[in-house]
Amino acid sequence: MTVAIGARNGAQSDQLARQLGDRAVGFALDVRDSDQFDAFLTRAEEHIGPLDALINNAGILHTGKFVDEDPADTQRSLDINLNGVMIGTRLALRRFLPRRQGHIVNMASAGGEIALAGEATYAASKHAVVGFTRSIRAETRGTGVRTTIALPGFTDTDMCTGLEMRRGMRLVSPDVVADAIVGALRTGKEELYVPRELGAIAKAIAGTPPWIADRVKRAFGLDQIILHADASARRGYLRSVKQPS
Repeated sequence: MTVAIGARNGAQSDQLARQLGDRAVGFALDVRDSDQFDAFLTRAEEHIGPLDALINNAGILHTGKFVDEDPADTQRSLDINLNGVMIGTRLALRRFLPRRQGHIVNMASAGGEIALAGEATYAASKHAVVGFTRSIRAETRGTGVRTTIALPGFTDTDMCTGLEMRRGMRLVSPDVVADAIVGALRTGKEELYVPRELGAIAKAIAGTPPWIADRVKRAFGLDQIILHADASARRGYLRSVKQPS
């Protein structure tokens, strides 16, 4: 498997690609810019050949009460978490549909399904990714193009800096998420929770009356994880997501 890595910082994506050796190339990519995204896909195909899959993985998380959130942060989250996914999906479909093959993996989140306090914009964007991808699945049925919605839990990346897990909870390794996505590319799994048991929890909460679900979240301290994230610990992460491309 050969991959093309895109990130706002082209030097970082190139460095990561070099660490992977001949199996990867890296280029600059701001997913909010349709022209830049199209150019990224073109460059990728020039280097590694026709794309078999696109993984829309870009995402950011602002924590705290929505009423206090800077509108610029709200818009940035929606532009990256949702609009970037929609832009990438459209551009990939224009390549995949004529070939009658291809696989699009859109990164949502269990947080978009469970919706904890302190992540209102993030939950909205990821919930939208789920609905969007399900609609795309219906539109592309019978075309040879497949879609997967990835719904990981709290993952051990910079995004989760400053979040204190409750007893019995653990951060998921990015490698575990990556392995699960590779598995979905092979099997065609349409909706993928990581870890797997998270799917049962999310579905149970979704099927529970809201007042009961809210009590369960409070009883286990789930609504404190994001709402009361350590702001000082997250400063570096927030500076990085606000840096211009």
